[in-house]
Amino acid sequence: MTRRVVITGMGALTPIGSDLETYWKGLLAGRSGIGPIEQFDTTAFKVRFGGEVKDFHPEQQLDTKTVRHLDRFAQFAMIASIEAMKDSGLDISKEDPYRCGVIIGSGIGGLNEFEEQHTRYMQHGPGRLSPYVIPKLMLNAAAGNVSIHFGLAGPNTGVATACASAANAMTDALRSIQWGYTDLVVTGGAESSITAMGLGGFIAARALSTRHDNPQGASRPFDKDRDGFVLSEGAGILVFEELEHARKRNARIYAEVLGAGATGDAHHITAPHPCGAGAAHAMQFALKDAKLNPEDVQYINAHGTSTPLGDEAETKAMKQVLGAHAKKVAVSSTKSMIGHTLGASGGVELIATALTIARGVIHPTINYQTPDPECDLDYVPNTARETRVRRAMSNSFGFGGHNCCLIIGAVE
Repeated sequence: MTRRVVITGMGALTPIGSDLETYWKGLLAGRSGIGPIEQFDTTAFKVRFGGEVKDFHPEQQLDTKTVRHLDRFAQFAMIASIEAMKDSGLDISKEDPYRCGVIIGSGIGGLNEFEEQHTRYMQHGPGRLSPYVIPKLMLNAAAGNVSIHFGLAGPNTGVATACASAANAMTDALRSIQWGYTDLVVTGGAESSITAMGLGGFIAARALSTRHDNPQGASRPFDKDRDGFVLSEGAGILVFEELEHARKRNARIYAEVLGAGATGDAHHITAPHPCGAGAAHAMQFALKDAKLNPEDVQYINAHGTSTPLGDEAETKAMKQVLGAHAKKVAVSSTKSMIGHTLGASGGVELIATALTIARGVIHPTINYQTPDPECDLDYVPNTARETRVRRAMSNSFGFGGHNCCLIIGAVE
């Protein structure tokens, strides 16, 4: 019998809140975290706004040496992991460390360090490079440092599937516990790509909104006037735990992780399949894995990036999978408020989905003003909705054609 997996701890760093409760309150209030970028001079850029984590002071939670040896994305992962572990109530000294894993995703990794050290190299030569350049920029630095910090000696991996990274990481965590390799896994994603290269690269790819007259209204998933996503940063970390292990220690349980599905579009390196075929199959596989029917789902936390092609393709996928039931399912996009945190998005969005199940409120899709005939589902426009949700999906799709869907539900 496959072991059951539950969520017992969560930690979040986002543009609308640097802890779990502030983040959740911001979502329910429909508050936008988008504004002018302050980390570097954006004068020469065609897009000058994004979703930054505000007032970030890692030295308040980490010692100076640790801060100095971590790129910003890994600092995010570490601090969100500390919150998640505290939230879980786990006492690691009572656990077998080889039964405790860390699997964290990131689409790009230490881009801040890469740019800083490249500038140093160009100005001063190779002799001035930091000895920490590789340990800071490598994508697996988030998982590795979290493992070291807590003494978790089980499976320890970094996952990179662009904007599906956190979702794929959490799928790996789910399987690790289901198949008996671990009893708990710290998982999710972290990203900090609001840098000159990160911003400039996405501008060059024509992926970003250019709504300079109204940055807070720039991320408008499923709205007819959407014109691209908003680059953002943050981390969403969760503690996945085997159900009986959690019950034995009387843990508070947010939700059960019921299933997951993943596919590849095999279509284009950046554009989604126009019919949403890969996304639809990921959702279908997740339903089959969870042993659920389409009508069992009451809510979908959509990938919902605010791109013209992406939102239409995702809507088509949801309609393919759910059929007539699609019109009865509430759908909302967390990215409407926090922008696109890339490889972290699956983590911050599964947190929102778990809180929806635990607390009976669906957060809205803000900036939804003009309906799009091609996007004709219930997107919970602009105002949070109190309703009981027993089963929910969370979708994550990434450049490269990566699709991943997780299904969670109330414990029964």
